[in-house]
Amino acid sequence: MHKNLLSAAVLTALACTALTSGSVHAMGAVGGPVVKYSSIQGELGEVVVNPYKVAPLTAIIKNGGYDLKSATVRIVPKKGGREIKYDVSRSQLLTHAGIPVFGLYADYRNTVEVTYVRHFNGKDETKTETYSIYTSPIVSIDQGTKFQGPGLFKTTVKKMDKAFEDRLYLINNMGAEVGLNNRAIWNNPMGGALTWNFVPVTAVIDSTGEIRWYFDARTVWDPESIYSAGVFMGFRQNDDGALTWGFGQRYVKYDLMGREIFNRRLPFTYNDFSHSMDAAQNGHYFLRVASSDHRRLDNKRVRTVRDVIAEVDENGTVVDEWRLFDILDPYRSNVIKALDQGAVCLNIDATKAGQTLTAEDLAAQDKLDNFGDIAGTGAGRNWAHVNSVDYDPTDDSIILSSRHQSAVIKIGRDKEVKWILGAPEGWRSPWKEKVLTPVDKDGKPIECTGVSCEGGFDWTWTQHTAFRIDSKSDKDVFYLSVFDNGDARGMEQPALPEMKYSRAVVYKIDQKKMTVQQVWEYGKERGHDWFSPVTSLTEYYPDKDSVLVYSATAGAAFDLATGAFLSAPNPYLNEFHWGAKEPSVEIQLHNTSGYQAMAIDLKKAFNNQPK
Repeated sequence: MHKNLLSAAVLTALACTALTSGSVHAMGAVGGPVVKYSSIQGELGEVVVNPYKVAPLTAIIKNGGYDLKSATVRIVPKKGGREIKYDVSRSQLLTHAGIPVFGLYADYRNTVEVTYVRHFNGKDETKTETYSIYTSPIVSIDQGTKFQGPGLFKTTVKKMDKAFEDRLYLINNMGAEVGLNNRAIWNNPMGGALTWNFVPVTAVIDSTGEIRWYFDARTVWDPESIYSAGVFMGFRQNDDGALTWGFGQRYVKYDLMGREIFNRRLPFTYNDFSHSMDAAQNGHYFLRVASSDHRRLDNKRVRTVRDVIAEVDENGTVVDEWRLFDILDPYRSNVIKALDQGAVCLNIDATKAGQTLTAEDLAAQDKLDNFGDIAGTGAGRNWAHVNSVDYDPTDDSIILSSRHQSAVIKIGRDKEVKWILGAPEGWRSPWKEKVLTPVDKDGKPIECTGVSCEGGFDWTWTQHTAFRIDSKSDKDVFYLSVFDNGDARGMEQPALPEMKYSRAVVYKIDQKKMTVQQVWEYGKERGHDWFSPVTSLTEYYPDKDSVLVYSATAGAAFDLATGAFLSAPNPYLNEFHWGAKEPSVEIQLHNTSGYQAMAIDLKKAFNNQPK
């Protein structure tokens, strides 16, 4: 009896020890094997899934107390899937206290192969091991819409050239507009764009269309908080591999493992970030914001709307600002009056489709003191709607895309306009002298009227993104990629909505001669099916000498009577070899409203070694 009691006590002690150490032991028959269930696998330490609580398809294989020198990670693909493989620098091994694992499949027992070099007992040892890591199904934020289903979105890969099979694409999309915060507006002073508040949908897909990473925004984004709500926009992968973006009253930086580098309130001078955060070559960030307190010439104090660029350094200190209501003409109304009021950027209302504003409508805004996120003229209204900013280090300038002026504009550090790429109609002096002259491939001027040109050349209309192609450019002559959305093309609405189309365009600009040549376009031949009334992107990638295009709000349908969506957009992601007339990649996303998409470089993220 005493012997049995002693054995029971020993077994109880062993079980308690196992439980407190994070393991459970299952005892087999007498003399049989002992099976240990634990997060410890191989010769290293614990496997920690979603280590920073915002990236559920990541994990860290802890270093187990070893001094790791380098590592290589391979996520074994599903049948018919795509391998993800990357090297890990010592810097990243130290930062994460182990081997960072990126690109796991959701709701799947992933096989992860790692080869690492560890220094132990005075010598380097190379080990190769296989780990089994399960991750949960994708969890999305409940939106209550009839279009939401499991996961974030579905994809169809329609075309995939072998040269692009190793691509990973970051998708910056938006879910439903959240009503909880839309009742909140700035009222001291009046105006602003605080009411923008859409559910974040941010993911990375591989070339089969499978989601391999997503950002769980629930710990960062709060639709009921003025200072933690907004729209996730302006994603950029920095040279150090980390991601920067902004939303509402914040701008942030996280690495691909989900580690927070910074999460900051905007400087008090500014409010209402959206659209663009440029990680510039000078180490600063250019934020598309608005003024939180501007005194107009009529002595009215307002919050402005999408018309200020703030430059901040790495510590968040404001270095400079571009107040566009002081630099450009906030009363140029040609484009404003031609806009389709059913789709003024994300303020989509199908009951107003095809409607435009009159001069009387604009005049009434001043009489009624109507300010805020409305299409109009003058500071305090959405007269500029700048949706991208790109720093040009060759002459310390910024390049802006102004949707509501249908113009791409370059402005120097001295706040002087260098040139304007857009239809000349409506520009007064001194701006009209800055409008670029269209030329053909031989440099000869093209015959143009105020809004149209011969020879296939076209301006951009309500465009998004204007990015300098650095690797193909020099100080005087450079290439510029733009997504021409196409609303108000020719300063008018077409007879039929189905006549609208969008384009991806590349221009060649000679800054000395003040000329512009259209060197490539795509989209007109796709017609209305490829038309994106708002959002979207065109961007060059030097690693594959390619142009990536995201027609981000194509394929939506509306009930004109009620303004309700009959279907959410079905965006197209395309990638082209430089100069190609047809895409090498086409992935269509379904029932999701897109903003931008971009290629992700794992070498930057995991194999960088800071100097």
